[in-house]
Amino acid sequence: MNIQTGWPLLLTVPLFLWFVLEWGKSRRRLGLLLKVLALAAVCLALARPQWLIQETYTAVALISDASNSIPIEQRGQQQLYLQRARAVAGGHSLRPLEFGSFTARSVEGPTLQGSTNLEAAIRDAMGTLPADRIPRLVLLSDGQSNSGAVERAVYQARARQIPIDTFVLAGRQAPDFRLASVRIPMQAFAGERFPIELEVDAPEPMQARLELTADGQPIGGSDLTLAQGRGIVTAHARIETPGTSLIEGTLLAPEHGQEQLTGTVAIHSPKALLISSDPDYQNTHLTGVIQAAGFSLKKITQVAALAADPEFDYDIIICSNEDFVAWPVSIKEQLAEFVQEGGGFLMISGERNLYRERTDYDEDALDTMLPATLAPPRIPEGTAVILVVDKSSSMEGKKMQLARQSAIGVVENLRPIDSVGVLAFDNSFEWAVPLQRNAMPENTQSMISGIIADGGTQIAPALKEAYRFIKPQNAVYKHILLLTDGISEEGNSIALAQEAAANEVTISTIGLGQDVNRSYLERIARNAAGKSYFPIDISALEQIVLRDVMEHTGSSVTEQEFIPTAKQEYEVLKEIDLEQPGPLLGWLRYETKPEAQTILEAPDEDPLLVQWQYGLGRSAVFASDAKDRWAANWIGWNGYDLFWSNILRDLLPRVATTETLTEYDTAKDEIVIRYFPSDRTGLQEEPLELYAVGPQGYTHVTPTRQIPEGYEARFPVKGLFGLFRIRPENESRIFPEVAYYRKNSELDQYGANSELMRSIALATGGRVNPAPEELFSSGGRSVERWMGLWPLLLALAIFLNLLELLARKGWLPILGRWA
Repeated sequence: MNIQTGWPLLLTVPLFLWFVLEWGKSRRRLGLLLKVLALAAVCLALARPQWLIQETYTAVALISDASNSIPIEQRGQQQLYLQRARAVAGGHSLRPLEFGSFTARSVEGPTLQGSTNLEAAIRDAMGTLPADRIPRLVLLSDGQSNSGAVERAVYQARARQIPIDTFVLAGRQAPDFRLASVRIPMQAFAGERFPIELEVDAPEPMQARLELTADGQPIGGSDLTLAQGRGIVTAHARIETPGTSLIEGTLLAPEHGQEQLTGTVAIHSPKALLISSDPDYQNTHLTGVIQAAGFSLKKITQVAALAADPEFDYDIIICSNEDFVAWPVSIKEQLAEFVQEGGGFLMISGERNLYRERTDYDEDALDTMLPATLAPPRIPEGTAVILVVDKSSSMEGKKMQLARQSAIGVVENLRPIDSVGVLAFDNSFEWAVPLQRNAMPENTQSMISGIIADGGTQIAPALKEAYRFIKPQNAVYKHILLLTDGISEEGNSIALAQEAAANEVTISTIGLGQDVNRSYLERIARNAAGKSYFPIDISALEQIVLRDVMEHTGSSVTEQEFIPTAKQEYEVLKEIDLEQPGPLLGWLRYETKPEAQTILEAPDEDPLLVQWQYGLGRSAVFASDAKDRWAANWIGWNGYDLFWSNILRDLLPRVATTETLTEYDTAKDEIVIRYFPSDRTGLQEEPLELYAVGPQGYTHVTPTRQIPEGYEARFPVKGLFGLFRIRPENESRIFPEVAYYRKNSELDQYGANSELMRSIALATGGRVNPAPEELFSSGGRSVERWMGLWPLLLALAIFLNLLELLARKGWLPILGRWA
């Protein structure tokens, strides 16, 4: 017997004195006795007496291994073992615990989630056992401990007389093949398919499946063929979200086992610049594709703005429908240097990008950088062109101004061996420029500028005069272009058009305004194998005139329907059906350079999509356009986005502007990051502070220090394993975000360490592989336990008080006369 609190026993002294005094005076002595006994029981209960007893109930902590080395089917085996133990537990205590799926803390410090730390598992489990039960631990594991020192925990368990039963799990089965190395790029762009190269040793040819995740989310899988011996296989992955990601994968070969792989990649949002003077509405579809593909987009309308760009921080530059021949030399050199140092460049030709004859031609920087050059007209012989221009009084003002500009534009784009003439008419006609070789275009343009509007409109005589002069010309192509805004007598114009067609002279017509005889002009063009135009917006006149002349004189521009063809299967055309959207409506003729790769072709084997490597970067030419002119059928096609996004991503830089190296310094327990900027980014005067976040809430800030040709930063690891993300406070090309994954040896272990599991059981008096029904056996042991008597004393007090009440009320007649 043991009394925990003695002072309540003093209360029994006055209680006894009161009982003695009242006993002689009371006629209800039994009731008095019952009351005194009830109060005495309360006083004894307040003293909290205890009685020493022997206890044989057990308390079992069942520790399940949930580390990465335990396959899923063996996790199920542990669950079944736990269910059977619960079924036979009865009044015994059973506490299920896991280790490896949570972060524990051992003597040596934090341990990695998913690792096997038997020391921490046993020590933590001992702390959960109650002191009033026979203690026992049951350890379900493969015994592949790779953290902590299990011997210390075993010593403590033996000192506390806690036996440890061990149940040995088989662990991961070693595969027949071996994963020798894994290569994942350190950096990639959001939405880009980046390669993952696996070097595998296989004893025989086999089929395998690679399943990949990024930060725990599936990112696809690949079916791979493993060759006998050592070989390299490549899979691809795509991540849409910027930031550093942990790549994890399982390479599974049925009936041959599986291997785990891990790595990191830093995902960046690509930056694009669009150069186009086209109105925004014409670029809507192209800009929509660029932005939907995850690119950060900036647009400029004048290429000269590049010279004043303070950052010039882009991954790819897209030029759409620009006359790049006229660009300043300094801009061309800037763009060529951009590609040479790793950038991407895409030239989408469009109708403005026309061939010009250049004497004493030397390639400029832009010509050198592009994989194809604009081709001259298909024929080496000269062509003959006569512009028949209405100069009646109704043409006065803007119409006449645009007509003169159109004629001047034609002269600019013809070669010296071509012939050109301008015939102006009103009620009569006159040669503003006689039909002659285009040897002195400046003089010809000066004569065109002198055309002044005046008089009426007589088309037929002027058209007949033009035909009379061009018919005898010795030229492969002979073309007349009639431009008018009035109505005239038809005369014999239709017969003349038919005769012209028979003599290989083409005639096109352009009608300005609402008052023209549309059917008359259409018939002339149709009978002379030409085209007729009736522009609503006369500001497009110059473009129409130039396009028509170039098309009908063997120009580099060809406007006809065609379906692009591919010589072979290319990655950029994967899952794209080029016949689905309908034909493109035009293209420019290019000549492919010998080292370049032609991906798509137009008719007559003209290159349509050409690309090549230039220095560290890549450039490409698309010989049609991406808007509602030649690509009118494509812009509503559901494959339009995929086509252009594939081309853009294929041109993205393959070489980072800053080379980064990461490693683990085992001597100092530090992650070391080194940055080596390229010439394009250069060094900066003030090194930045870098921020690192890692497992278990790890954070650390450290400044970079300058080293030869770069910078270095060091981060203490503090014994942690897992993914560490490192970046500056603000985005920087010199210090891009990087990641380092410190791998735990857990994934390199196979099978089970049966000897270790057996030695744990033998050293602590436990059993090896016990059945669940055997766990709660006391083994003849008992535990002394003090049992509190105060609940019994309180129950006795209540009972005596109730008995006195019943006797006093007469409900117990046998005691009535004593109560």
